[in-house]
Amino acid sequence: MATNFETHEFDVLVIGAGGAGLRAAIEASATGVKVGLICKSLLGKAHTVMAEGGMAAAMGNVDDRDNWKVHFADTMRGGQYVNNWRMAELHAKEAPARVHELEAWGAVFDRTKEGKISQRNFGGHRYPRLAHVGDRTGLEMIRTLQDHGIHQGITVFMEYTVVSLLKDAGRVVGVFGYDRERGRFRVFKAKATVLATGGLGRAYSVTSNSWEGTGDGVSLAFHAGAELLDMEFIQFHPTGMIWPPSVRGILVTESVRGEGGVLRNKDGKRFMYDDIPDNYKSQTSTDPEEGWRYTQNDKNAKRPPELLTRDHVARCINREVKAGRGSPHGGVFLDISWIKEKIPNSAEHIKKKLPSMYHQFMQLANLDITKEPMEIGPTTHYAMGGIRVDGETQATNIPGLYAAGECAAGLHGANRLGGNSLSDLIVFGKRAGEYAAKYAKETSVVSVSDAEIEAAYKEATAPFERAAGGSTEGPYQVQYDLQNMMQKNVGIVRLQNEMEEAIDGIQKLKARADKVAVQGHCEYNPGWHTAIDLKHLLTVSEAITLCALERKESRGGHFREDFPDKSPEAAKYNNVVSKATDGSMKLRREAIPPMREDLKQVIEEMK
Repeated sequence: MATNFETHEFDVLVIGAGGAGLRAAIEASATGVKVGLICKSLLGKAHTVMAEGGMAAAMGNVDDRDNWKVHFADTMRGGQYVNNWRMAELHAKEAPARVHELEAWGAVFDRTKEGKISQRNFGGHRYPRLAHVGDRTGLEMIRTLQDHGIHQGITVFMEYTVVSLLKDAGRVVGVFGYDRERGRFRVFKAKATVLATGGLGRAYSVTSNSWEGTGDGVSLAFHAGAELLDMEFIQFHPTGMIWPPSVRGILVTESVRGEGGVLRNKDGKRFMYDDIPDNYKSQTSTDPEEGWRYTQNDKNAKRPPELLTRDHVARCINREVKAGRGSPHGGVFLDISWIKEKIPNSAEHIKKKLPSMYHQFMQLANLDITKEPMEIGPTTHYAMGGIRVDGETQATNIPGLYAAGECAAGLHGANRLGGNSLSDLIVFGKRAGEYAAKYAKETSVVSVSDAEIEAAYKEATAPFERAAGGSTEGPYQVQYDLQNMMQKNVGIVRLQNEMEEAIDGIQKLKARADKVAVQGHCEYNPGWHTAIDLKHLLTVSEAITLCALERKESRGGHFREDFPDKSPEAAKYNNVVSKATDGSMKLRREAIPPMREDLKQVIEEMK
């Protein structure tokens, strides 16, 4: 049967058409190799479009004190020093060139009065650093990369699901997948494969991630033998929509706070003043007037506490809600309308600076943000952990397999700074495409065994076989139970006994998933797609929970109520997850390589 599947052959195959995938495909194609691009949704609907605030790059257009050294130090401090320091260095140095490259390809950035690319303040960044297009920066990035990429000779396969990575003699030689519309299976052979599949937020019940974010790339890589890194670090963005229920979790960009939005509890109190970490006190204002001047790019003002790192703000909101000081629907209030006290014609100012947010709340919640505060709360947003890659090349430990973007780990450490995600995509998307193409050029023709294809086909069609055999449980209930368990037991605040309960629960859910049945046929069958996703969701959930149990401290996106302080010893290692010979997960601690002396000096200088 394996020989009957339609087969496509490429030098480089990219899985995912967000910022990292498109940039990798463009770079690989520019070297002259044959490139294929597979995306789970339609081209242009990648989750990158939801990154609204901007892309971080130390260009110094608004504050000339900014440079790569400050950006590097901010990223390391935000990641609480468990980052891959080489990736943080490359990112800080190369981001400005990647932004200017986007501009040359047609990106229409907002401008300063002098005509330079405008940059705005964002949480954790010392100076205004985010190049932006209103609050639609991710959308403009995708538009630009697509418009540039379609002229590069890249073959695009839209609405395809990858079921498994194919291997030969220990290296990845392509993928097996199907088109989601008709359910027809395809074999894709490739000398090098780049995973750029994005996030895994759908492992939780409240998330800003769209339906595609089921951790496919991380899971595919793990099952092929690649190592995962620091999976415990999950970022809960402090501001997601709370009400009505249909929009729960949808992102409210940090730009709202960057433009002067403040957080208040039900009593109207700005509660963020109550908890400013010691290492940020010198940079953070306790004077509301000074905080307001900061958001207006006054070089001499200190940042308001609403622009502290995301993990900290999320926990402060969580604290207010648990203490009974939350909003009616279990969040707090984010208020940008108060700036009418400061700016004449403030409504037009807000609509110009935050057009997407204005329309989002008007259309989805019937709320005018120029007049009323927004009801918001933390939402599962971003995975700092993921596939372990080499900092220079984005290569995994499996020959022929590369990863970039959110599904790859290292750059962000324990906590990602806002805006670092978009520049991460283009810096390391470029590198992944460059080195994947180099590997492909040095590699001979690949072969794929019929037996491997047959095994992938049987796994993909198993839910139909189970239905024929009388099994009755569908995939949605298993997915629902997993998401609620992860939200409750491995969420913003974690405890040993709750996570142990989650590990036990995941094993039980795995057993249920192995019996899930799907009725009907392969065409237009969302139940089948969900059944395929279950394996990925269970894999990433188990890795997150194992790593969270191992890290007995609180750091960045990992906060343990039973170990609320940082451990100096835990700061020295990363958690590495690999696949044991029996297919189970095994976890080991691995020491973080010593930082180069010149980079240590940079961090000391920037303190």
